[in-house]
Amino acid sequence: MSDRWQEMTVFVRVAETGSLSRAARELKLSQPSVSRIIGTLEGRLGTTLLLRTTRSISLTEAGAVYLERTKRLLAEMEEAEQATRGIDSLHGVIRLAMPLMYGTRAIIPALTPFLVRHPDLKVELVMSDTRQNLVTDGVDLAIRINVGSLDDSTFGARKLALVERLVVAAPSYLAARGVPATPADLARHDCILQHGSFGSESWRFKHSKTVTSVDVRPRIWINSAPGVLAAAVAGLGVALGTRVMAGEELRTGQLTQLLNSYRLDPAEVYAVFPAGPRPSAKVRAMVDHLEEKLGTAA
Repeated sequence: MSDRWQEMTVFVRVAETGSLSRAARELKLSQPSVSRIIGTLEGRLGTTLLLRTTRSISLTEAGAVYLERTKRLLAEMEEAEQATRGIDSLHGVIRLAMPLMYGTRAIIPALTPFLVRHPDLKVELVMSDTRQNLVTDGVDLAIRINVGSLDDSTFGARKLALVERLVVAAPSYLAARGVPATPADLARHDCILQHGSFGSESWRFKHSKTVTSVDVRPRIWINSAPGVLAAAVAGLGVALGTRVMAGEELRTGQLTQLLNSYRLDPAEVYAVFPAGPRPSAKVRAMVDHLEEKLGTAA
């Protein structure tokens, strides 16, 4: 590996992992060697790329710019090598970000045949209902669930699937508070909302050709889909979720679907990648696979 390619590779792994020691282990180098390579790179560029403390490593503004462009160069080099070896010899690491509930119930099960087919590929999963910065967090591919326009418009994206949205509550809650017969009845119920998701305080329903928007009364706000699901199962209120999120609980009777004759706009599942409109070969292969699996499942 040439000095410059090594510098870029080391820098990217340090930036993505936030750790000199972890990058050293992954690249089979000593930690002093990794530190020296980063120092040499910063000296050659005449700027600081990484801010290092005893507890953390973070990118400077210059480091974020360099990371984005360096990842593109490394991806192009890898794609050139991959084109020579063939698609069945994909290798390396894919850093995949995904929301907690959809990732657990839809994405992870879909990965099994993909990784069996590509034994030299490794996947690092970043699971959070808080959306990561794809560039500064070193994400190769992110799964986004959206209602309406996708806000990651500066990146490449592909729609993978549509997911049915629905309103649910626990039988214990319905026994105590009654079953809403129309969307307007929701205004008298305790509702559970998820911060930063499609659980806004106005729920929009369609019935025949009529559209009805209801301003719900949230009693609980939660920042994760698993929390929303747990609160609904516990009988704390009415929740807005997806078929993927609540499917098992509906099957086992822990939750009941409400307002069955009304429909909400479906959520759209996107693959988003930061390296421009054409991602690396390994990312394209994973997106193709997920589109096939998730589209069929939906």
